Amino acid sequence: MQYRPAWWLPDPHTMTMWGKFFRKADLPDLQLTRLPTPDGDELALVSAGDHGPGPVMLLVHGLEGGVNSHYAGGILNLAVQSGWRARMLIFRTCDGRMNKARRTYHSGETTDLDLVVRHLVGEFPGQPVGMVGVSLGGNVLLKWLGEKGDTVPTEVVAAMAISTPFDLARSSRAIDRGFARLYQWNFLRTLKAKARLKLRQHRDVCSLESLDAARTMWEFDDAFTAPLHQFADAEDYYRRSSSVGFLAGIRRPTLLLSAHDDPFYPRGLLRDVEAACASNPLLQTEFHERGGHVGFVEGTPWKPEYYVESRIQAFLGRHLGDPGVLRTAG
Repeated sequence: MQYRPAWWLPDPHTMTMWGKFFRKADLPDLQLTRLPTPDGDELALVSAGDHGPGPVMLLVHGLEGGVNSHYAGGILNLAVQSGWRARMLIFRTCDGRMNKARRTYHSGETTDLDLVVRHLVGEFPGQPVGMVGVSLGGNVLLKWLGEKGDTVPTEVVAAMAISTPFDLARSSRAIDRGFARLYQWNFLRTLKAKARLKLRQHRDVCSLESLDAARTMWEFDDAFTAPLHQFADAEDYYRRSSSVGFLAGIRRPTLLLSAHDDPFYPRGLLRDVEAACASNPLLQTEFHERGGHVGFVEGTPWKPEYYVESRIQAFLGRHLGDPGVLRTAG
């Protein structure tokens, strides 16, 4: 497939922000299921497209995302129109509620994704599952695939990761420079508000003073994310959670779609990712010069098109096959 970046979005920031500010939300009819977790909490799982037998597409959203993320409606509608059962994991605290358990979610937390995948495999035995992770969700997805390796359920046939922050430390530094600080400010605004609510539940997580003093993602993760999830500090959290360290273990066909001008990346990151992928023939890299962060807009201002969706349809469609055919697991 050929990607033609929109000429009217000439820089990475306009490409990144177009969807958030100008794309009309157009969600299919959705249903919400709450799945109990082993630690006494709940996970929100959104469903659409259950009109008959068919393969499953599971979407994993980005940092502070959810059903209102600018890409969610397009991807979920694409799945429904393709005859797939659409599912979307909503991370803890991203469903409009503060979760009960001591922990929240983070870039390297994979147990919730594992629980949802195994739930879907049990619900639809023999049906192929394709997975899509966006931004933070891409990191979680790739890390899970690499951790599980050959033990990933056989129903999972392919995956696609979009605008993944492969190296969390380097991405954290990149978002603290220049115009990208605007994205950092927006994330910190909601993350710090949630962290204060979590401190009301568990006052010993961290000091309110250190949380209030955090002005960067690194400082926030050092003050809150790391101690809450038993990491020594932000550097330890980033090192142990970055998906670049798990790529060699992936045992399913996986497409990595990113742009060199992604404002969440330092220049040169994707060249290092390509080197890390070189020894794994199941990994396919598609790294464009332009695209921004989860942008990849094409077409005209009057009729914009979104390459991410057509690429998902083409790549996962090859692996999910005819939606009317029930497959036998094993």
